[in-house]
Amino acid sequence: MSQDQAASVVRITDVAALAGVSIGTASKALNDTGQLRDETRARVREAAQKLGFVMDARGRALSSGRSYTVGMITTDSFGRFTIPVMLGAEDVLSAGQLAVLMCDTRDDSVREQHYIRSLTSRRVDGIIVTGRSSDPRPPIDVAIPVVYAFTPSTDPSDVSISLDDARGAEILADHLLSLGRSKVAYVSGPRRHAAASSRASAAAAHLGAALEGDPLYGDWSEQWGRQSVDLLLRRSPDLDAIACGSDQIARGVCDRLRELGKSVPGDIAVTGFDDWNVMALASRPPLTTVNLRLEELGRLAGQALLELIASGRPASLAIEPTLVIRASTIGS
Repeated sequence: MSQDQAASVVRITDVAALAGVSIGTASKALNDTGQLRDETRARVREAAQKLGFVMDARGRALSSGRSYTVGMITTDSFGRFTIPVMLGAEDVLSAGQLAVLMCDTRDDSVREQHYIRSLTSRRVDGIIVTGRSSDPRPPIDVAIPVVYAFTPSTDPSDVSISLDDARGAEILADHLLSLGRSKVAYVSGPRRHAAASSRASAAAAHLGAALEGDPLYGDWSEQWGRQSVDLLLRRSPDLDAIACGSDQIARGVCDRLRELGKSVPGDIAVTGFDDWNVMALASRPPLTTVNLRLEELGRLAGQALLELIASGRPASLAIEPTLVIRASTIGS
């Protein structure tokens, strides 16, 4: 650095001198710490802005006792669920000048413990735990604030921001009933998954007499969707709607119905779940489905973590998904 450049660097001593306060007071005002009058903080910040003072990240961390970083631990290597959650959380956390460190465990408990040790050694201010499943998971054991996003903790005392899967299934059921569909079958994923069972149970209860037979459980795949159509039509040849537990299943259902000469939605309406554009928009026809609002879920998780870091007590909550209507139920 040249002498001219060194002379042009604005230091906190310059800010303190212009504001007429001590260096310690200036530091507290700029870091939003300590017991200061509002007018004092305002005067210091005005001086900093006037001088073009930029707070050094290391100095800020040392003076506040914080790292201004947050860890995110996920099992979702593909990123289908984690990326939207991360984008939403980062919107909130970056506004608080926090950086996010992403750690992918690849469903490996040893790798997860390694990342937990690494994050705690870096003195992160908090951790968001997420994944590719809404199945509850055991909590992590750390002495810093933790929020569980999409993948809730099994410990009810933890803060979990999750999805109301059952409500999403009810919304889809209401949509089909409002269209006059009266012979509706339900096709779900693996029964062991919380999302599959909660969606199927809620849809069945809401459809009531309009439900044709018990829900079918299989895989989260297009292949299972295709196979389920043959099973369902043998059981109930006069079906007028098939509700599916995922967009992948629904896309396979639509493909098989088209092969059999059935019109969607003319003969049979089809609904998905997840609003995964790769599946929902590529389906023929595009799928009516449920949007999980994952970015909003991430924002709420970020807000909850900031509140925990500030020693607040945020409550766990389950957000309600929204209906996205497309041509698989209302035609083009």
